Amino acid sequence: MVPKMIDLRSDTVTQPTPEMYVAMANAPLGDDVFNDDPTVIELETLAADICGHEAGLFCPSGTMTNQVALKVLTRPGDAVLFDEECHMVFYEGGGPAVFSQVITQTVPSKNGVMAIDDLERRFMTRSLMTPGTTLLCIENTNNRAGGSVIDLEQMRRYREFADGKGIKLYLDGARVFNAATALGCDVREITSMCDAVSICLSKGLGAPVGSVLLGSKQFIEEARRVRKCFGGGMRQSGILAACGIISLNVIRHKLADDHRRATEINQGLQNIPGTTVIPEETVTNFVMVHTARPAADWLQPLRDKGVSCLAAAPNRLRLVLHHQIDDSAIPQAIAAFKTVATQLASTE
Repeated sequence: MVPKMIDLRSDTVTQPTPEMYVAMANAPLGDDVFNDDPTVIELETLAADICGHEAGLFCPSGTMTNQVALKVLTRPGDAVLFDEECHMVFYEGGGPAVFSQVITQTVPSKNGVMAIDDLERRFMTRSLMTPGTTLLCIENTNNRAGGSVIDLEQMRRYREFADGKGIKLYLDGARVFNAATALGCDVREITSMCDAVSICLSKGLGAPVGSVLLGSKQFIEEARRVRKCFGGGMRQSGILAACGIISLNVIRHKLADDHRRATEINQGLQNIPGTTVIPEETVTNFVMVHTARPAADWLQPLRDKGVSCLAAAPNRLRLVLHHQIDDSAIPQAIAAFKTVATQLASTE
């Protein structure tokens, strides 16, 4: 008998909670394209207040909030500074080129952190011959760096760099509540440093759909127009926004448990033959497992033992904890890895 599946592929795999189903059934609705859906307005206002911004805009996805923000904050031909591993460059279908026609200046990073000296070297002043750098984009937490966190001091350095250059600072904060939880700070301490921010409701916060773009009233007014242009104007979207309200009011306060369980898995996977798990790499809800043989070799055997995860690189597995993985799943996941390690070793 195959054991109950523990789905660690991502924190996007959660199902709506019973409370969310009730909220969807009872949400007051309007037409959000006419800006009169009361539940959407409640969500946008709540998100803006929590993150210390003037206004918010509910969108179907984090990719859309990122690309809408980029379109509003730049003009064609501008140069934009990005971490070379960031979601906006790596996982959004070439959106910066397709929608905003900007030049992506990618910057090396370590654990999701770009050095100010590297930003300085890649900054360009607009001239007859060169494009001008007008925007710095950062990602906190950083997906491809395994849920790593940019601390408050580094965030301040980014703000000072942007101010010194006269450019804007944008935060892809898809998992910024995880960052705030790991740092033990109010999320506003991170988000208020940035001119505009995207927060994702459907990752660690557990909603089925949606992200919120945050910024000044003027910025959001233009973002609303761009969202419509991109096809993101929804009608009775309060049905979805109702889940996001629960995410912000209830589930964001559970993120520390996700981090604790990730640490427990990290500890439990130490010293398994054919793998390396580095304690310092688990700071939020990600566990990165480095494998001696191809990571793909592990996927099906692990599924057979009731654990689903992703190969994040040729020799690296990614496990992501979320609020629908409880304490009882942790020893089962660890046991599955130990069993599969033994199986794979016997085939070498």
